[in-house]
Amino acid sequence: MRLSRLLAIAGCAAGLVLTQTRQPQDEEYARLVKEWTTRSEFMSPLVDHLPKVTGVPSPKDVLGYYIGAPKKLTRTAEIGKYYRALAAASPRVKVLTAGTTDEGRECLVAVIADEDTIRNLDTYKGYLARLADPRGLSPADAKQIVARAKPVYFLTGGLHSAETGPPEMLMELAYRLAVEEGAPYDSIRKNVIVMVNAASEPDGRDRYVDWYYKYKLSEEGEDDRTPAPPYWGKYIYHDNNRDINYSQVTMSNWLKFYLEWHPPIMHDLHESQPLLYTFSGQSPQNPTLDPILYGELPWFAEFEMTKMLGYGMPGVWTHAFVDMWSPGYLGFMSSNHNGMLRMYETFGNGGANTMRRNLAGGPGQGGGGTPPAAEPASPGRGARGAASPAAAAPEAAGGRGGRGGMTSREWYRPLPPPRELVWSMRNNTNYMESAVLAGLELTAAFPQTVLDNFYLKSLHSIESGSKEAPYGYVFPSSQKDLTRVAFIVNILRKQGIEIGEASSQFKIGDTTYPAGSLVLKRNQPYGRLAKILLEKQNFPTDATTTYDDTGWTMGLMSQATVDEIGDKAILDVPVRNIDVYNPRGAVKGNGPVTAILHNGSNNLVTLRYRLKDLSFDAIEAAAKAGDTELPAGTLLVASSPRVQAEVERLGLHAVQLAAAPDVKKHALDLPRLAVYSSWGNTQDIGWVRYALDKFEVNYDLIYKDRVRQGNLRAAYDVILMPSQGGRGGSAKGIIFDVEPRPGKTFAYKKDPRYPTLGMYGESDDLTGGMGLQGVGEFDKFVNQGGLLITLGAASYFAPQSFITRTVDAASTTAAFYAPGPIVEAEILQPNHPIFYGYTERTVPVRWAGGPLLRVPNDEQRTSVLMRFPGTDRSILSGLMRGVAEIRMRPAILDEPVGQGRVLIFSTNPAYRWQNLGEFNMLANSILNFNDLPRPAAPQPAASTAGN
Repeated sequence: MRLSRLLAIAGCAAGLVLTQTRQPQDEEYARLVKEWTTRSEFMSPLVDHLPKVTGVPSPKDVLGYYIGAPKKLTRTAEIGKYYRALAAASPRVKVLTAGTTDEGRECLVAVIADEDTIRNLDTYKGYLARLADPRGLSPADAKQIVARAKPVYFLTGGLHSAETGPPEMLMELAYRLAVEEGAPYDSIRKNVIVMVNAASEPDGRDRYVDWYYKYKLSEEGEDDRTPAPPYWGKYIYHDNNRDINYSQVTMSNWLKFYLEWHPPIMHDLHESQPLLYTFSGQSPQNPTLDPILYGELPWFAEFEMTKMLGYGMPGVWTHAFVDMWSPGYLGFMSSNHNGMLRMYETFGNGGANTMRRNLAGGPGQGGGGTPPAAEPASPGRGARGAASPAAAAPEAAGGRGGRGGMTSREWYRPLPPPRELVWSMRNNTNYMESAVLAGLELTAAFPQTVLDNFYLKSLHSIESGSKEAPYGYVFPSSQKDLTRVAFIVNILRKQGIEIGEASSQFKIGDTTYPAGSLVLKRNQPYGRLAKILLEKQNFPTDATTTYDDTGWTMGLMSQATVDEIGDKAILDVPVRNIDVYNPRGAVKGNGPVTAILHNGSNNLVTLRYRLKDLSFDAIEAAAKAGDTELPAGTLLVASSPRVQAEVERLGLHAVQLAAAPDVKKHALDLPRLAVYSSWGNTQDIGWVRYALDKFEVNYDLIYKDRVRQGNLRAAYDVILMPSQGGRGGSAKGIIFDVEPRPGKTFAYKKDPRYPTLGMYGESDDLTGGMGLQGVGEFDKFVNQGGLLITLGAASYFAPQSFITRTVDAASTTAAFYAPGPIVEAEILQPNHPIFYGYTERTVPVRWAGGPLLRVPNDEQRTSVLMRFPGTDRSILSGLMRGVAEIRMRPAILDEPVGQGRVLIFSTNPAYRWQNLGEFNMLANSILNFNDLPRPAAPQPAASTAGN
């Protein structure tokens, strides 16, 4: 590995020469790209020309314009049209599909290699599959396969829709790789199989292009940037690169494609930093991944930086940006599966306009697209949970970009960019395409090293499961709710992790596990990934910050039992491998009343909505029916074959009784539910919408215009306000939302010229927010008997708008830092309906960055439902610095207001489709909306919660 790296860099230093044949050249292309490139040093000899080949269309031949043309962006249908035209004309190109999106667009991939490779593509696919799973493969056989195989280098772009350059550049790259002769192109085609996708997020790509053409064509600089469209995909925005469980349709498509083709290299192209950052895998690094990976990443990054420096191109750097801690980014599907993740951030303008830019603003003065006006420049990135992300930047590493910002000279940025510049889409294309060609050149020079490393990382994963504890994990079949186990297991299976079901009971140490328990053995190709997802995250003590979440332990997030096994005997337990785990529910007994046990399954809310035409009751205290314990919250309904079929289908458990138990009960009515969304913060709302849709909960999605209309109580019983707009410790983002622009309106409405706009809601003008008028309407709604539920950052709203007059909501200090850890919370009122199905007094919850809540002493016993212990021992996974700041702070408050009430969650029980163990608190709140207990008379407090 070290020798390969040194040889590559030595060759680079010696000046690897680009050779060109005497192919006919497109003179118009050369003239225009020179004109569109704003400085001569922003060009390389790789991209200052373009061959013309008779019968093979360039992008201009199909699209009508060259890549990088000012004010030209391409929709996905036209991108697909180009790739298909190229494939039809060239035997070096083939088009594959990887499924369709929520809105029916293709996930399309173009493959480029020499003619013989394209003809035998399935053969090479088979070689990579064998290297990905080398069980039973001798070292000699592996060596032969490596000698015959070719690495797939899979380039993806357009995941973040405002980062518009990559899908454009990749079309020109595909053409160049297909037609250009000489070095390095002959070697790349011979030794590498290059794949490029049309757009990682096709729905968002088209929506952003529509918005760009409608509103952003006139932008000339940073001061006149307009708001971005409120949506990219159907549910989520920037978090499509944080979908660790591959919940979204499009992200799941790419995972399936990866596991079909096993690309040893996956290269994700982004836009945010000047002028080009190439990922080096900096610390903190996940220690479970193979050390080989941490040698490969700087090998490639340094080679590319050296090549670009040789061309005289400034502003190319590595290190001091993204780290290797979280496994949740889309491109990490590669490193998670023993491949090599690669990533760029290239400077961009959020469109195809040529703009004057100032880079002297320090860290974060990046490119990329225009975010929603009320969100930070890179939503979801950086010091989540910190009051001041910039203050938390690691000075020892130069922070994000360096001590002097992006224009400082550092050891990892020897030629910084100018402080001010004019930047164009063509500059963006020049940088990205030149760097990618350098990466492909290196891969083509050392294909067997890349393949051998891929094989070794797969082999090491298998060996580590045989030699290092833990050797496996067990999901006991004896736990009362197996639907949460199914959630975890099916996500692991989706990622290719093997899991087996034991047909008989088995014993490990002193523990006997019943038949039907699920066993995950770590001696498998993706055994290391299983460990990463299931283990406790111990953040390194010498690391200062990280790029995203620090904790994601799946058992804790789902509140399911997952036993870590340190006994090697687990590897010998006989099991039957499963594909999908769907635990079947059961109905015992016989009688006219069916009691569906509330064991904490989120599927109970699905059952209630599927059977919405039936009458249900919920018992308010535990009862016993024969030998069956009926927990509080158990649902009662008239017995029928339809009820039984749904109970079994949803993995629930029920008993049929001769009569309803003689305990207090209430009718389980379904509320008229609305979900409130601001226009500038749709992302966290999208995760809640996704969860509600998955569990089949009916709701209206409402915005500021509906709130201003008033009369909310006549239309709704419950309004849910997901986390939004409260970053920085204020409700202003919710109330005022997208900043108005003088003399301008930004309509998001159906328009035949821009067909993707007006989806998931409409407005004549996105700006302005609900305003104080909207606050008044929410106040009326609650006082007239409505239930307002706020989550996470949205929980600043009711206290700071004085709807809840005795609740204070404060922010943590700059010393507090908690990027998504899992912490312990203490349930103080276990009999409250919100906690039906929860049997423990302490539960794991994800820290959501919500407000520090405080109520007067005389309200604590009545309104505080759950609180944070706030000790070092209560940090269960991940990192929280300054834990004392949350000590005894309320996590959930139930505040009566007039005839109604506000449920205030400082937590966020619907976070990124991860913390399903908390979601039941929200589901219970919805199902029991009109039967929450009225507070008793205030009593003297035994503690000083929140004080």
